[in-house]
Amino acid sequence: MGSATEGSTPERADDRKWRAVMARDAGFDGAMVFAVRSTGIYCRPSCPARRPRRQNVVFFPRPEAAEGAGFRACRRCRPKGPSPAQAQAAWVEDACRRLAAHEDGRLRLADLGAELGVSPHHLQRTFKQLMGITPRQYADAVRLGFFRAHLRKGADVTAAVYDAGYGSSSRAYEGTSARLGMTPGAYRKGGRGMCIAYTIVASPLGRLLVGATDRGISAVCLGDADATLETALREEYPAAELRRDDAGLKTWVARILQRVEGRTPAAALPVDLRATAFQRRVWEELKAIPRGQTRSYGEIARRIGQPTAARAVARACATNPVAVVIPCHRVVARGGGISGYRWGVERKRRLLEREAAASPARGGHRSSRR
Repeated sequence: MGSATEGSTPERADDRKWRAVMARDAGFDGAMVFAVRSTGIYCRPSCPARRPRRQNVVFFPRPEAAEGAGFRACRRCRPKGPSPAQAQAAWVEDACRRLAAHEDGRLRLADLGAELGVSPHHLQRTFKQLMGITPRQYADAVRLGFFRAHLRKGADVTAAVYDAGYGSSSRAYEGTSARLGMTPGAYRKGGRGMCIAYTIVASPLGRLLVGATDRGISAVCLGDADATLETALREEYPAAELRRDDAGLKTWVARILQRVEGRTPAAALPVDLRATAFQRRVWEELKAIPRGQTRSYGEIARRIGQPTAARAVARACATNPVAVVIPCHRVVARGGGISGYRWGVERKRRLLEREAAASPARGGHRSSRR
């Protein structure tokens, strides 16, 4: 019988296993099997067969232990082999390797499906479910990485464009500038020659740093000390030219302060950010949350079509480089708990309180359940 976890009685450990069996929890597949005395068969926890009586069930850590006790493997769930989830993860990993091998991004979905022995529709759906992005988006990321590598090695931009399979320089600039956060030529130089203007001002939440290129805002940070904020900006853009420009950023700073105060912004703000496809999807969803309302990480995951990606959503929120402009503070724990904010939980609480007080509903935080 499987051993209990440290600090738990065997009965309590078995209770947890039994709950996993009743829930057909695939997360326990590979961690244990359960055997049924009345049938002499053992299964994986996610087996779709009808659940046995609790008094007939015994747990084992491995299939070999169950067989050693005289039980035989279920023919339906095949507990000695990889679980369906493990099998899917394996061929999605294989798909990633094959896409990475085609650095020019020219491997078609139908051809990839044929190589893996699955239909294009099943490939698209399962790949997106496990990876959070489509095979095409993954291939684009591979091609971008290939392009970056060529530029970092000092290759001519035009040569790197065609080696990466973009077909034309205009397609490369359209498709990569936003994700590089700069033009390909600037990226080739590690950001050298790129200029980021910044300013630091007082705000209701402490010191506020705003950094921007000529294309849009690239950094909004909150903190207690100017030196700390400047250091964070330099670490983000180590090769760029940073210059203080208090007067030039006045208009954008005023609009950001409106948001910090919980007021409706006078106008939209342009941003210049480097991001993955998944981060962009999350950030766009955050911008759609009405002022004065909140969403849980799970709700955001469901809204972008990735119901199991709540943790990945939390990471995307944590890496948001433009606080308040992309309102990651409007995402809260399930049940409404306020936690997990890059600039401090107390700042998050105060932002939400200001927005709730200034919103037309004036009824506190509302979380949509649509």
